[in-house]
Amino acid sequence: MGTIYLIRHGQASFGAGDYDQLSTLGTEQAGVLGRALAVRGVTPDLVVCGELRRHRQTAQGCLAAMQLTAQWQEDPAWNEYDHEMMIEAYRPRFRDKALMMAELAATPNPRRAFQDIFAESMKRWICGEHDADYAETWRGFCDRVETGVQRLRETLGRSKTALVFTSGGPITAVVRERLALTDLHAAQLNWTLANAAVTKLIYGERGLYLSSFNEHAHFEHDSRLISYR
Repeated sequence: MGTIYLIRHGQASFGAGDYDQLSTLGTEQAGVLGRALAVRGVTPDLVVCGELRRHRQTAQGCLAAMQLTAQWQEDPAWNEYDHEMMIEAYRPRFRDKALMMAELAATPNPRRAFQDIFAESMKRWICGEHDADYAETWRGFCDRVETGVQRLRETLGRSKTALVFTSGGPITAVVRERLALTDLHAAQLNWTLANAAVTKLIYGERGLYLSSFNEHAHFEHDSRLISYR
């Protein structure tokens, strides 16, 4: 059997001018993950990255900790969905990012307030009734990710190992397809994904299967390392 490890990026920079970069904690998470994978004896035949900076930074930190050369193939199939597009379609006034951040900052818990808005935005995107509002629909997103999965499997060949550095959305889409989940149940899984967690797939002649989901035991010795956004 071959193995594909889907790795969610480390913590990004929520609330900063540029979200798409690892926080100090995210950089630390990438290193801890890399050391944990090395202890497990994981030796990749192929490394794949989405195109986002947080994907690349997680790959760099993880591979360095595994004492491997920081080289990978980039594949846009593993890019995250456009959360800004979703939020702006749900609340058009939030095209003004300064206004959004000001409104969130005025709440007792800005992270919780953002999560509530994000959840409602995602429900609207997934339902399919407003597809004309989006450059990429939920169905189109799932199809894009599945195309990336199949391309990776064909590229790998038999009995190989790959590391894929990506985001929570693509991992959720992969799990949804493997477990035949409803769209809304898949979205609920998305909220449980820890930063720098590992989801493991195994594949062979008969198909591609989910082996484990959202592994982050490598952080349980230090709860400070566990984050979800």
